[in-house]
Amino acid sequence: MTRWLLLIAAVLSEVAATLSLKAALDEPAWYVLVVSGYGAAFTLLAAVLRRGTPVGVAYGVWAALGVMLTALGAAVVFGEQLSPAVLAGIALVVAGVLCVEIGSHRPTRPQEESP
Repeated sequence: MTRWLLLIAAVLSEVAATLSLKAALDEPAWYVLVVSGYGAAFTLLAAVLRRGTPVGVAYGVWAALGVMLTALGAAVVFGEQLSPAVLAGIALVVAGVLCVEIGSHRPTRPQEESP
């Protein structure tokens, strides 16, 4: 459970940093949050990987949630449009990550007994 909480914290740090990057274009003071947010995101992602989460799963979840939350956050904070194509793209990214997550688990087979 801890690794999933760390992963969510990594995603939220990355999203905050990315949204701050746009804000920093007009107000350079936001660069403090950009640098600290990305630093925290990578530190937290490393902690998730150190706890044994497969790279494909961790990065996939991080990327999918990051794309979704950044697009939603940009719509709320900056008034960017969420067109049907953007929403479909987000759905496809999330579906792709779910496929990676499901595919990363090996099926368990009962052990065959030796004769």
